[in-house]
Amino acid sequence: MTPDLDSLATALYVKTDDLLKDSPQLAPWRPAVGIAPRLSDAELVTLAMLGFTSEARWLRHAHAHLRHMFPYLPKQPGYNKRLRKAAGLIRHTSRVLAMDTVLWTDDVWVVDSTPVECGRSRETVKRSDLAGWAQYGYCASHSRFFWGLRLHLVCTLGGLPIAFALTGAKADERETLLDILAAEPALAADRPGQTLIGDKNYFGREFETQLADMGVQLLRPARKGEAERAGAQLFKPLRQAIESINETFKGQLDLERHRARTPGGVIVRVLQRILAMTAAIWHNHHTGQPVMRSLTAYNH
Repeated sequence: MTPDLDSLATALYVKTDDLLKDSPQLAPWRPAVGIAPRLSDAELVTLAMLGFTSEARWLRHAHAHLRHMFPYLPKQPGYNKRLRKAAGLIRHTSRVLAMDTVLWTDDVWVVDSTPVECGRSRETVKRSDLAGWAQYGYCASHSRFFWGLRLHLVCTLGGLPIAFALTGAKADERETLLDILAAEPALAADRPGQTLIGDKNYFGREFETQLADMGVQLLRPARKGEAERAGAQLFKPLRQAIESINETFKGQLDLERHRARTPGGVIVRVLQRILAMTAAIWHNHHTGQPVMRSLTAYNH
């Protein structure tokens, strides 16, 4: 590990351990009587933040290089099961870290969705446990169809994840956004006058009225036939910021190579990447580094 990554992992472990001491109910349920796990829940969250793609390959790397941080490492099946049971803890830890940064109170958000491909062959589609949730959809940025899900993200301009949802590939982006904000009304209520920037897919008078009722002002490019909208001169550079956030998830965090084959597997793999993004921004903030510093600084 690099010194930066070592420092990040240590800080995340301490933060998660303190969180679990203050709120032990956040830990995954386990029987009161039985063998105590040799890998603590705080260590599990830290390990989850570091490894993104193949769990077996990641654990081989950890056995070879991370013994100084993790004296005990489970085998792949055990790690796999514990990781899925810890999905709620990973999500809660990500939120705690996000709220402990300067970006959490930003008055400008960006919203977008990005494909999460789950299979390419027809046989995979037929036999996958994701059938019924995953769907065929179209990725405009790559001009191709895909089979899988969509990750809908609300972030700050600095890339800090605020809220997210995983849906089928055909889910309406506007309805999903409204559901995200309705699920956590305090997100908008605590920020009166919040500005939200989206692309041309976030349109509609009724949709914008519903956002306005939540105290959210929508900025988006004009669609064909519409008059120019407010903030039009800002959309090109801001669109680059949105694309940069998506590229971090797809490129540096390997979102397109998640390798999951079950709903629980996809969910926790997405949560791992949101945790990694959030933890890096949180650590940069508390160590005096540029908050928007690329995650490549932590690559091992």
